[in-house]
Order: sequence, then C-alpha cells, then structure tokens
Amino acid sequence: MTNNIKTVNHTNSLHDVKNLIDNENIHHVPVVSGNDIVGMLSKTDLQKISFINTVDGDSMTTAMYDALTIEQVMTKNIVTVQKSDTIHDVAVILSKNEFHALPVMDNDKFAGIVTTTDLINYLIDQFN
Repeated sequence: MTNNIKTVNHTNSLHDVKNLIDNENIHHVPVVSGNDIVGMLSKTDLQKISFINTVDGDSMTTAMYDALTIEQVMTKNIVTVQKSDTIHDVAVILSKNEFHALPVMDNDKFAGIVTTTDLINYLIDQFN
C-alpha cells in the first residue's frame, strides 16, 4: 500500500482534484470529511466529465467543473480493507469489482491506499 496519501476534502472543487491528480501524477484520490473517508475520485471520473471536450473544447469542461461538486462525482459507499488483510484478500476484492483502488484502514483510522498497480508491482518484485 501507499501510505503517503494525498486527499481532498469534500468541500474542495473539482479543479482542485484535477490539479492534484495532474501535479502529483496519481490516479485515485480519497475524499475526506474531517477524519472520515466519504468517497473516492479517480482520474477516470474526471475524464468522463472532460469527454465533452472532444466536441465543445476546454471551456465546456471548465463550466462542468464549476457546475458540479466533488460529492456529485465521487464514488460513495466505498469498499475498504484493513491493514491486517492479506494481499490475497485485496486481490480478490479488486478482481471482482470495477474499481482499482481501496482505502486501507487501521481499525477505524485511514492508513493508506492500495491499488491494482501496487499489487502488480508487488508481484514483479517477487520475481526479481
């Protein structure tokens, strides 16, 4: 898992999320409210909003980012795993769902995020 996680607050703007994803070269951003994780946003979520660019240009994406809130776009009711869960447990969850990142909890405290890329990198390391 990655434990140096960048998060956004549910009150931030979609522009903030896009800038974070672009500047940090990340694909998944947990959305927090205080100490609670309330959702996840991905680069793909933002690309879906930006798809209209192919027709109407960047000004339409800017308007969409201004019109929508993080809470309207984020995935809610997210699945989490515990820090004590096995790699196998995580792989099974990710393989049976359409998402590619899971927040990792240490009991009720947010501890990190594990992604399909993390699992692939772990697998690669096993053969080096």
